[in-house]
Amino acid sequence: MRVLIVGASGFVGTALRGAFGPTCSGTYFQHAEPDLLPLDIRDRQAVEGLVGEIQPQLIIHPAAQPHVDWCEDHVDESYAVNVAGTLNVAHAARAVGARYFFFSTDYVFDGAAGPYGEQASPRPLNVYGRHKLEAEQRVAEVLPDHLIIRVCGVYGWEKQAKNYVMGLLARSRRGEKTTPPSDQWGNPTYADNLAEAVCELATLPASGVLHVVGPEYLDRVRFSRLICEVFDLDPALLQPKTTAELYQRAARPLRGGLDTTKARSLLKTRLISPREGLQRMRQRLQAEGILP
Repeated sequence: MRVLIVGASGFVGTALRGAFGPTCSGTYFQHAEPDLLPLDIRDRQAVEGLVGEIQPQLIIHPAAQPHVDWCEDHVDESYAVNVAGTLNVAHAARAVGARYFFFSTDYVFDGAAGPYGEQASPRPLNVYGRHKLEAEQRVAEVLPDHLIIRVCGVYGWEKQAKNYVMGLLARSRRGEKTTPPSDQWGNPTYADNLAEAVCELATLPASGVLHVVGPEYLDRVRFSRLICEVFDLDPALLQPKTTAELYQRAARPLRGGLDTTKARSLLKTRLISPREGLQRMRQRLQAEGILP
């Protein structure tokens, strides 16, 4: 199968490359890497040209502008990437007859009653969530053969160290405090396990919407304490605060998160617990010499 990963240099994209292997094609926007092709998904002609040249059978699209607070203050820029850019890739997929996997988020929900199943009614609270929901809807209009993969709380090894676990590790090594939000809930999802599941989904006739996240639903403080336990960090450096006390620019869905019943009924790939995911992450960091 010819696979194209749009956004292969990013966090989730890198994990997907590892799962699909060196034969897949991939693109980057800001972070150039060997064997990846430059692509700005806002440029429809460029998208159509590259997809037309590669003729993929499956396009996997984790590329996004995911910085929630930034999106709140840069609405047009968020729309250009998260909605218009997505639509460009969807049209290109339709033109070559490719399946299309689009990554979305639990931020399409308001967090009043999570974890949410696939049939729950979306009600996003912020610009990022609204744009991801609109992108989902536009993808469904353009492409009958699509799979919208909603995720949340993705963590793992990452060069840019932007995900929550990498950030907590870095701050703890410097002796700095971390302020986890005490009232935000979700499903911690190990990136490599997510990629394994997506690799299996490529072999299945799945379509529509699917929630692919870790199986445990917990608050950010409990997850932070688990990180400290697995990585031998000082839990005294955790200083929990409520979301209101953090003064985050964009509203957060407090009881967000996603129900995995449908995914677990489809997949042979086991969705792993936060403890197992963190242990695998520690082993990988040790193997690469990042941790002793």
